[in-house]
Amino acid sequence: MTSAPVEDRDVEQPRDADDEEMPRVVITRERALGFGVFVAASIAFLYFVLPKISGGTSESIHNLGDGKPGWLVMALVFECLSFCGYVVLFRTVFVRGRTRIDWHASYEITMAGVAATRLFAAAGAGGIALTAWALRRSGMEARLVACRMVAFLALLYTVYMGSIVVFGLGLYFGLFNGPGPFAITVVPAIFALLLIGIFLAMSLLPGDAERRITHWSGGTGRGARIMARVVTIPASAATGVRTAIDLVRDREWGVLGAVGWWGFDIATLWACFHAYGPDPPPFAVIVLAYFVGMLGNALPLPGGIGGVDGGMIGAFAALGVSSDYAISAVLTYRAFAFWLPTLPGAIAYFQLRRRVAAWREENRTAKAAAVAQA
Repeated sequence: MTSAPVEDRDVEQPRDADDEEMPRVVITRERALGFGVFVAASIAFLYFVLPKISGGTSESIHNLGDGKPGWLVMALVFECLSFCGYVVLFRTVFVRGRTRIDWHASYEITMAGVAATRLFAAAGAGGIALTAWALRRSGMEARLVACRMVAFLALLYTVYMGSIVVFGLGLYFGLFNGPGPFAITVVPAIFALLLIGIFLAMSLLPGDAERRITHWSGGTGRGARIMARVVTIPASAATGVRTAIDLVRDREWGVLGAVGWWGFDIATLWACFHAYGPDPPPFAVIVLAYFVGMLGNALPLPGGIGGVDGGMIGAFAALGVSSDYAISAVLTYRAFAFWLPTLPGAIAYFQLRRRVAAWREENRTAKAAAVAQA
């Protein structure tokens, strides 16, 4: 790999983070029962109510077991490759300089993040919290974790928003094969362009903004401290966005992991359509409906259960795809993308706990040796 960006060349130094507990869900009988009821209700809605609302029939549900095995195996392979892309992107952004995080640890952190996303907050907040915790426990200072986390998310969601712009406008203006209703093509594209503009504008904030604000406000006193604290968040975000831009400018091949994460996941959905019919929607329609449906992750639902499924099916219906066909393909895709990784993710979650415990013991041993030597 080439050298890290100027603002990101700090070498991770071990720090005392042993008192920071792993983000976890306290599993009580009531919470477990509530989560089970929610999942059961969501599945019942998707399998029995949604087909009637969207104009489909129960035939789409009965056909779920009739997918062509060859295409379903291909969908499984695509989903595994998608997670490989995620791990590669993770290492490209976070594993720079001297670090404890090897390939095995990278796998554990990313897959445990998947499990956390299922169990914690919506929109991936649980996975972000667990990833940040593991990175801090590896010895990376908190501010550097925040910078690189922003860079990671910027790379990941630039592909997301860029795809909505390209395929949304492409369908609307007839550049791609498929229908182009304004509400499902141009409106999401405008929203994506606004977010891209915000991220690019954020990168213009000077790297020494905190020092300038402190100097401008007199450098001392409560007002200066408050101003410096307020500007810390946008300054760190700006540093992260610039780090992402520098990674692309330096032609780090690992940034293609972001394309692999989304691209192979979309390929999984594409294979699921082939499993249930000989005439799947045009690829541009699949891509746009996929990304529009993924906005359901922003709903306060564990893992986006119900929100993503219904969002994708609704997007396909708006783009002229048969409801029966879309329901069969989307629900099968969600089985691969949501339910299948949960088990290895849960295993990785507990493996990561053991690994971090070993890191903590190493820290204690090193401290004891340093004290003895002193």
